[in-house]
Amino acid sequence: WSQVVSEAEKIVGYPTSFMSLRCLLSDELSNIAMQVRKLVGTKHPLLDTARGFVYDSRNNLQMRGLVVLLISKAAGPSTAELSFQHEMVSGIYSSQRSLAEITELIHTAFLVHRGIVNIGELKTCDGPLKDMQFGNKMAVLSGDFLLANACTSLAQLQNTKVVELISGAIGDLVQGIYYENSKSSEENCLTDDIGISRWKEQIFLSHSALLAKSCQAAMELAKHSAEIQDMAFQYGKHMSMSHKLHSDLQPFVKESSSDTMAFSLNSAPAILHQEFRGREAWLKQIRECASVFQQLQEAIKAGKGVTSAIDLCRCHGNRALAALERFSPSEARDALANIVYAVTRFP
Repeated sequence: WSQVVSEAEKIVGYPTSFMSLRCLLSDELSNIAMQVRKLVGTKHPLLDTARGFVYDSRNNLQMRGLVVLLISKAAGPSTAELSFQHEMVSGIYSSQRSLAEITELIHTAFLVHRGIVNIGELKTCDGPLKDMQFGNKMAVLSGDFLLANACTSLAQLQNTKVVELISGAIGDLVQGIYYENSKSSEENCLTDDIGISRWKEQIFLSHSALLAKSCQAAMELAKHSAEIQDMAFQYGKHMSMSHKLHSDLQPFVKESSSDTMAFSLNSAPAILHQEFRGREAWLKQIRECASVFQQLQEAIKAGKGVTSAIDLCRCHGNRALAALERFSPSEARDALANIVYAVTRFP
């Protein structure tokens, strides 16, 4: 994955770590960073988010902006009149580079907002109550700051359709996070009673809509046809669905079995496992394995949920590759295809 991202960054001529670097060097965010230092020694999730913002070894934080840049270069200039556009650098318009930064800012703002903890569920080992409350205030304020910056930059693009697309994606994110946090289960909220179709709807809102609509918006900025815009949307949607499925599958497909990776009972393999076993049998299995975490993981591995999730991951990957066929062969198109191959390859 790291090699694929590194090669893709060379193609767009723009190390995507610079996207967050420019924002990190602003006076306002420097002040926020100084405040966040007060949380050192606690277990507030804002600390991990801040570390990941600067040192993200898996290159996941900048993945969305990179894809926007790559698809912009793969599509190239359209035949429409582009006299209003700035000149291209490495085959990408400056407005498209701004859009890539906006996409990253929105994604990071929501990561920061997700780091708000439920004060009522805290343990004494998490840290002093006043520090955790302070951490929550910083998560709200710094997330809002990033989101406000994104919205200001979005307005500066002066394109009504792009504003409509990206503001719609922000609405989708809010709706998706709301679904994730509204637990309807009677079994101590351990697992939601949803099928894979509902899971896909929720994941599209919370993980795929931003990238899909950003890819479409990048095509709109270059005045590409509705068909090209739709292909870009389809690539962004299905590639990010594959990416999420790949992430969900990691605890079940890692070759090294020495450490047990944490997994969500609402992840794709667990949802598919529940569909095969039935709701009652699944809840019974959770109760039986409640004290032995690894036992439940092995039970899911032994079922059909994991192989079905791998098939679904590859299905979305193939749909993303099919969308790329509409673009002319190029280094950028190859890099977009390699990103798909990286998230659909399993041991």
